[in-house]
Amino acid sequence: MTLIVNDGTPEMRGLLEKGRKRLRNVGVVMLILGVLAVAFPFVTTIAFKTVIGWLFLFGALGHFYGAWNADTPTRRSLDVVQGIVFALIGGWLAFMPEGGIVTLTVLLAIAFLLHGIFETLMALWLKQFPGWKWMLVSGGISVLAGILIFAELPSSATWAIGLLIGINLLSSGFSYLMVSMAMGKVSQA
Repeated sequence: MTLIVNDGTPEMRGLLEKGRKRLRNVGVVMLILGVLAVAFPFVTTIAFKTVIGWLFLFGALGHFYGAWNADTPTRRSLDVVQGIVFALIGGWLAFMPEGGIVTLTVLLAIAFLLHGIFETLMALWLKQFPGWKWMLVSGGISVLAGILIFAELPSSATWAIGLLIGINLLSSGFSYLMVSMAMGKVSQA
């Protein structure tokens, strides 16, 4: 692993400052979104589910467009079937307020586990910066959040998604701010 040090050149200072600002800005946005999600967990759960539904609906449109432009009947049939499936799932998620929350809660638990693993790997990759341990802690929190979601199913599905998204956003935002502050010390050296 390469240790990144500030060699005092304007190029290195510029690179460190650009990375620091980017991490700081992402951290602040994540903190704000995290506070809102924790304050309104059921609303966040419904919003998250609705956005997923709309993504499926846009996917359905893509499949129907593919069917319209297909060069073979088999391809056209496959795109139509996939478009119908995507439209049904998307409509159910987007327009049925409480439908699909348990299923999405399971998917979210898996996403938290994967996010925690990747954030832990990213922390290990950033070991040369003094604030890397904050990102490691955040990765651990994401893994723990995923385990907690699984442990409380199905009774917690209405609030778990929103609350845990908020907690994850808060921990990630805080860790990004800590790494940004540590990078600021390196860029000034």
